[in-house]
Amino acid sequence: MAPATRREHCIADRWTFALGAIVIGFARTAAILSAITLGALLPQGHVFAWLIRWLVMAMLFLVFLQTRFSRSAVHRSHLVLLAANIMLGFGGWALGWIIGGNDIALSGFFAAITPTAIAAPVIISFLRGRVDYVVAAFLLTNVIIAALLPVLLPVVLGRATPEAFMQVSRSVGLVVFTPMFAAWLVRAIYGRAAEWPGRLRNASFGMWVTSLFLITSNASDFLRQHDDTPQGVLFQVALTSLLVCVINFATGRLIGGREFGREASQALGQKNTTFTIYLALTYAGPVVALGPTCYVIWHNLWNSWQLHRASHPARVPDPV
Repeated sequence: MAPATRREHCIADRWTFALGAIVIGFARTAAILSAITLGALLPQGHVFAWLIRWLVMAMLFLVFLQTRFSRSAVHRSHLVLLAANIMLGFGGWALGWIIGGNDIALSGFFAAITPTAIAAPVIISFLRGRVDYVVAAFLLTNVIIAALLPVLLPVVLGRATPEAFMQVSRSVGLVVFTPMFAAWLVRAIYGRAAEWPGRLRNASFGMWVTSLFLITSNASDFLRQHDDTPQGVLFQVALTSLLVCVINFATGRLIGGREFGREASQALGQKNTTFTIYLALTYAGPVVALGPTCYVIWHNLWNSWQLHRASHPARVPDPV
């Protein structure tokens, strides 16, 4: 083959790859936006919200199949993330006071104090980041914050919550350690199982889109059930949770630096809101619970944008 012809074929192959990636990227973006839109329009889907836990467990099982943990997964920045998570909780509380008073302050506190989400390692796996870093952050923040909340909550609520630690321990034990142990066992029996996540990447994405629909539907149902909340209060809660979300992702990016910027941002920004919605409803009331509920919408919109950007090539490589 002549050099010119070989060069033309090289250019054609790279353009074909780039166009294929763009098509797939737009398809995934459309799927994410459709899931969010349908979830907002179909609050009836909340009756299937119990599936979220099992979908997350299935996705984590695939993530753990290709993740090997070691001491190198734990860094000093994890302690900084934990400290930031706690300090930003009180920062959200102060911000809420400035914006609208006690209920808004409590909604800001519950949105900001929330530890790392169970699904954060899944999102990082889609973004091709360091999954082990986010898993370590998840375990650290969930266990330590759960242990500290019985001490921290009386500061903002004036009452103790000794059962908070057991609530999170049960959740972490079932949703995280079960798929982690199952993945370790399967990989020990059949080593080639580590190849499954690559082959099932589209299936894993489909599970995430389904989870996104159910999460949004559940949030939509919650908001509709409390539609008697004054519009001004709802706006203040939504604004406070939005600002908390932006601050969390930005602070995490700064803490992670060049090496772990994306991972630390995800660990601090994507929140285990199911836990704090429960605590807010139990100890503070539905208006306060709107804080972490609105946060669900904001952090998933940001996740959708990240996945959209990650699925598009920056440019077509120059031919050699």
